[in-house]
Amino acid sequence: MRVITWAIRLALFAALLAFAAKNTDPVTLRFYFGLSWQAPLVLLLLAFFAAGVVLGLAATSGTWFAQRREISRLRRMQSSSRAEPDTRPASQPPAAEG
Repeated sequence: MRVITWAIRLALFAALLAFAAKNTDPVTLRFYFGLSWQAPLVLLLLAFFAAGVVLGLAATSGTWFAQRREISRLRRMQSSSRAEPDTRPASQPPAAEG
């Protein structure tokens, strides 16, 4: 299984390297107010891909941190409920929780 994984990685790397080698032509990215930036196409594509990854991670980080807080709160509740002994008489059924 490891050989297949490494073969896929190598093929993907070779395809991306060939893509980068074929797209070295300089392109001009024009901004507002007459600002422009000239760089190879592959560099601009890589920069915008990286910016997309960073923005995507930033957009999901709030939900991720909220879920982590909720998980830790539930674990604390679970560990505290295990620590408390059951003080009900044996003949009494457990109360329904809502």
